[in-house]
Parts: sequence; C-alpha cells; structure tokens
Amino acid sequence: MFAGPIFKREFLTSPRQLRHYLIRAGYVAALLVLMGTVRQVTIGFQDVTDIGATARFGNLVFQIASLVQMSLVLFFALLFSAAGIAQEKDRQTLILLLMTDLKDRELVLGKLGASLLMVFVLIVASVPAFFLIHQLGGVTVGQIAWSLALCSATALAAGSWGALVGFWREKTFQTLAIGVLGVVLFIGVVEAVVGLAGPASPAGRVVGLFDPYRALWAILAPLSQPGVVRADDVSPLPSLAAMLGLAAVFNVVATLRLRAWNPTRSVFRKPQLDARTRSSHRAIWSNPVLWREIRTSAYGRKVIVIKLAYVALAVFAVMRLLAGNPFGEPVFGMISPLGMSFVGLSLMSLMLVNAQAVTSLTSERDGRTLELLLMTDVSAKEFIFGKLGGVLYNWKEAVLIPPAIVAYFLIAGGERLENLVYVLLGFLTLVLFAASLGLHAGLSYQQSRTAIANSLGTMFFLFIGIFIFMLLLVEARSSFVLQFTSFLVLIGVGSIALSASLSHKNPSMALAISAAVLPFLTFYSITEFLLQGTLGVCLAICAAYGFTTLAMLVPAVSEFDVALGRTTHDKG
Repeated sequence: MFAGPIFKREFLTSPRQLRHYLIRAGYVAALLVLMGTVRQVTIGFQDVTDIGATARFGNLVFQIASLVQMSLVLFFALLFSAAGIAQEKDRQTLILLLMTDLKDRELVLGKLGASLLMVFVLIVASVPAFFLIHQLGGVTVGQIAWSLALCSATALAAGSWGALVGFWREKTFQTLAIGVLGVVLFIGVVEAVVGLAGPASPAGRVVGLFDPYRALWAILAPLSQPGVVRADDVSPLPSLAAMLGLAAVFNVVATLRLRAWNPTRSVFRKPQLDARTRSSHRAIWSNPVLWREIRTSAYGRKVIVIKLAYVALAVFAVMRLLAGNPFGEPVFGMISPLGMSFVGLSLMSLMLVNAQAVTSLTSERDGRTLELLLMTDVSAKEFIFGKLGGVLYNWKEAVLIPPAIVAYFLIAGGERLENLVYVLLGFLTLVLFAASLGLHAGLSYQQSRTAIANSLGTMFFLFIGIFIFMLLLVEARSSFVLQFTSFLVLIGVGSIALSASLSHKNPSMALAISAAVLPFLTFYSITEFLLQGTLGVCLAICAAYGFTTLAMLVPAVSEFDVALGRTTHDKG
C-alpha cells in the first residue's frame, strides 16, 4: 500500500475494536437526534402537507448538519494526527520507527492515514443520513456530494497540518497549541485579506478559496452567490483543489524534513560536567511540582511563540472592534460584535488551558517520570494543585487578555460595572473548569491519545452544543414553550455522553449529578441570556461549572492513590 505498513496495521486492527462500531453508530444517531430536534423546533407536532415547508425544513437541517460536520472533521482531524505523533515522541517509539527500513513517505503518510481513518469512516457513515435529508426536499444531490467532498478535503488538509506540526515540535502541548492556533490564525488572515481586497476582486476570490467555511456556505446557500440561478451551478472544485494543494505541501515538507527534525538534537546533546567547578543549585519551593511547572522549561522553550500568536489574534480582534461598532448589529441575531470577539478569544483560551492541563499529566506518564515522582513524598494536594497552579500561571496571558478587552469596551461604552463583574466571574469559573477537566482526563485515561482526545473533545462538544442550542433557540423564539420537550432530548443525550466521559475510571455520585445538571443549567443560562438576563446567567454558569470543577478535583485529591497506584505520604 502507498501509505505503508503503519496505515495497513491500523486499517486491519481498528474494526476489531468494539468502540469502532459504537462511535460510528453514535455519530449517525447524533445526526438523527439533531434532525428530530430541528423538526420539533421549526415544525412541532403538527402535520405538514405543504411541500414548500418541508423543503425549507430540509434545507435548514442540511445547513446545520453540514456546518457541524465541517467543524467536527476540522477539529478532530487536526487533533488525532497531532496527538498520535506527539504520543510516539513522548514514548520515544518514533526513534524506533526511524531505525526501520520504512521510507520517509511511508512513515509520514502512514501516521497521517492511521490518524484520519476514523474521521473518514464517520464521513462515510454520514452519507445515508444526508441522503435522508434529500428526501425532504430543499437540497440537491450535488449539494450533498460537494459538501461531503469538501469535508473530506478539509479533513485531509487539517490532518496534514497536524502531522507537520507533530513531526516538527517536540513537546505535546506545543504541538496541540501551534496546531489549533495555526488553523484559527490561517482562517482569520484569509478572511481579513478577503475583507480588505473585496470578495469580488481577483485577490479576494483566490484567497477566499482557502477558507473551507466560505466554500461550504456557497454550497449551502447557492442562490445567495452572485450570478447563480440554480443550486447546481455552484462548484467548489477550486476550493477542493486548494485544500488538496495545502495537504500536499504539508506532507511534502514533513517528508523532506522528517529526519532533520527527528530525533531532536536534545537526544545527542551531552551534559557538560566539570568536577572542578562548583555547581550552583536553584532553591526549590515547598511545593516542588509547582516550582517545576513555573520555574523550568517543562513545556519547551518555544512556548513564547505560541503566546505571541495568541496575542496577535487578540490584537486582530481589537482592531476589528475599533474599526466598527462593538455594540452594533447582533451576530447571528444573538450576540453583539464585542460579545462575539470575547467569546472567540475565550474559547481559544479555554482550549489552550485545557490542552496544557491534560498534557502536563500525559507527558509525565509517557516520559516515565510520573513513576519517579510517585516514589517521592509529594502529597496528593501538592501534585494536583501544583499542576493546576502551573497551568494557570503559564497561561496567565490567555486568562487575563479576554477580560481586559471586554472590560475596556464595556467601560468605554458606559455599561454598568455589574455586567462586567458577571462576565469576569463566569469566565474565571470556566477557566478553572477547563484546567480541572484536563487534569481529570489525564488521571482517568492511561492512553495519552485517548486522554487528550477525551479532554479536548469534551470541551469542543460543549462549545458546539452551546452554539447549536443558541441557533435553535433563535429559530424557535416565538414558540419556545411548545418546543421545550424537543430540547430535553438533546440535553438528555448530552448528559449521558458527559457522564460516560467524567465517570470513566472512578465514578462518583458528585460526577453523576454534575453530568446530569450541567447541560440543563447551561441550557437555562443560554435562554436567560437570549432574554437579556445577567445575574441569572452568571449564577447558572458558576453553579453548574463550579460544582463540576469541585466534583473532579475532590476525587483527584482524595482518590489519588487509587488513580495512580501508590501510597501517598502526606506531610504533617
């Protein structure tokens, strides 16, 4: 096979696992639940005989399902490829692969294909669900085919970028952070260039081809494009070629630089010791874990580059707000431009905090330093709170910049100080939740790739679920009471999935209550926000996510021995 034995092994062994079938069936079931929820929101329980109404419903379902699937494949293709290669590096098995007779092409494409196998399986599994939508009307076969093709090309490009960063960077956190920030900055730069040059200009048309969401929207709403009279007149073939071209460039660079980047020079660097000189030792704090997280380069020396990229993203958001009206027309009919910028930066901050939290444990386990640490007299509290404090300190920029931006614009706009306090309390609660979730996943899952995927995947699904809820609530604002029962189904499914994630290893009553209550209180906070509430939103967020944070931290400290298999030596 062109991708070599690495992909062949994954291709043959994955179908033997039960989770392979459960994930496939669960994804299709989630699409069907989404379709049913949208129907109840837009149509309700009434019988519809109007073909036009059915066609409009089919078009709406197709738009929502396509946008959700594009976001899923973009995120998980990047995550799976980057995390898979980072795990090989942490376990030092990539060096063994480099010592075999595998060609560089086989190693790069093999790891890429193995990482993206599940993503492409889910895209194929979604085909019957999308053609079921076609039976409702409002969408053509060509639109469905182009949407699936664009999702596949985007997954290949995102996975190739993740593989390139994975082979390039040494630390897992750097790989994940550069991968996610790179995608966000890339799409942001593309949209900025298109906005400055104009969508109709030659430069705007060429650069716009590299934004998968712009190409997808042309498929979903073809009649909104200039000069289009039929849905099948829109062809995203240039965007497909652009995505495949990006994937080819990333794979060629990764193949050519594979052995220059790997193994890293630190493998060959020998310590310079001189017995005649006295070594100066740094004073270690009373909590050695916190000292290591803050005072050493535990996550590599290139973290400053990631922080600069985040600052550049924040500067770009501020410039956009200064150029327009921060309190102008609501985006998607839900939130002001200032709120949308704050939400975007906050989501990026939460993902970065969560990524460092989970990798702070998985890197220790894969590097076999966790066992050495457990042999010391470090207590459970010192370990957990040392990791948590290190995460918050190392990403203080991501924690401070979003509140600072929203505080400036709220004060300049003459808003009440009360609203600013509510925003800050809610954001800090979510930051603590993101960090605690990363530590909880790192303790619960032995496989680093599984822990990373579960932690970041849970955060991602929470955000996607909130966005879908807001869209559906705006759609059903006039008949919310009648459609309330339809939302309960989606909330219940989310509670079951969250419970399975949080209670994987050490289930508890507190985690079960958290999984059951958090989606409902999140739903309440969304509805209260759309009704222009303030205090109710803050209280709901603090109660739901604050209690879940405690439910994860208390077992992490009290059941530390059970989770990691040691006897804790608590200090008096």
